[in-house]
Amino acid sequence: MTDAAIHSDSPSLLEVLKQEDGSKTARLSGNWTLRNLAMAPLLRHKLKKLADDKTMQWDMATVDMLDSGTALILWREWGNRMPAALRIRPEHQRLFERWQSQRPMEFEPKSSRTLLIFHYLQRMIESFWLQLLELAVMLGQLVLDIAYLLKHPGAVPWFEISNTIYEAGVRALGITALVGFLIGIVLSYLSALQLKLFGAEIYIIDILGLSVIRELGPLLAAILVAGRSGSAMTAQIGIMRVTEELDALSAMGISHSMRLILPKMAALAISMPLLSIWTSAMALIGGMVSAQNTLDISYQQFFHKLPDVVPLLNVFIGLGKSVVFGLMIALIACHFGFRIKPNTESLGSETTNSVVAAITVVIMNDAVFAILFMNVGMP
Repeated sequence: MTDAAIHSDSPSLLEVLKQEDGSKTARLSGNWTLRNLAMAPLLRHKLKKLADDKTMQWDMATVDMLDSGTALILWREWGNRMPAALRIRPEHQRLFERWQSQRPMEFEPKSSRTLLIFHYLQRMIESFWLQLLELAVMLGQLVLDIAYLLKHPGAVPWFEISNTIYEAGVRALGITALVGFLIGIVLSYLSALQLKLFGAEIYIIDILGLSVIRELGPLLAAILVAGRSGSAMTAQIGIMRVTEELDALSAMGISHSMRLILPKMAALAISMPLLSIWTSAMALIGGMVSAQNTLDISYQQFFHKLPDVVPLLNVFIGLGKSVVFGLMIALIACHFGFRIKPNTESLGSETTNSVVAAITVVIMNDAVFAILFMNVGMP
């Protein structure tokens, strides 16, 4: 058997020597490899026990073979540092130099829950103000575009406006009619149950007329358009971002505001009042059907009394609210559309944010209108 074979089969040896001055030296010899350590599990335990003694001296001068894996084990047992008293061969010393040059990882202390909540709220407030600034910039650009179109009427994007009116208005007639009709039935039926208790069945016309024409009609239409058309507008702009169509428009000198934002806002400002009237009409029809079946109020009586209990000013208030709702839905949809990054995850996230923000803003605006016009249009 050759000397190389003998050395390759030499086990890992560890012994403790006592010096004359009373100090102890841990001497390693043989072949310190992962294979030998795996075959001698007690040796690893003994090594760990000796490494806990910070006064221990180490002698590795008689180690014949040392691999990098075993060197890493020794380094960790020593506490990620070299012992103060160590004898080692130069070729083995180089195995530890890579870890000596690295600084130990410093773990930052965990922040308190209160601090984490504070940072979260701070980020939310910063994001809110940043988005308000972006909306202000978008509105400013729209004002400039409108001023330009007033001087150049031939540049008005009629095709984009008419196409958006069809997509957001005409194609929404079905769902708005269905929801309006069902809401009218529900509102009429629930009101009839209470009015019967007081013998005031005729006041069902007052309740339906004011609540539907002034509040529920515009609000229902706006919520449906925000969920249906607003999300589609955001996704459309997002897809254009993903497919780099927005970059192509910029390269050709075509204004994003003129061709994408302005047509959508103009289309919803036109179609939302019409959808509001349509939804209110269907809700009143549903309320009439329910009132005739539950309270025995005829259709002729309903139509005859409705103009007397609902002043015409309420119709104009509902139409004005619808115009504002349409402008806000289109503006928010375009805002979140341009925030989409060129990946599918951002597309879904910003589309969801667009719908939530649009519906929230619609309800907030409706509350503002209710407060401002509290004493206006009442019979």
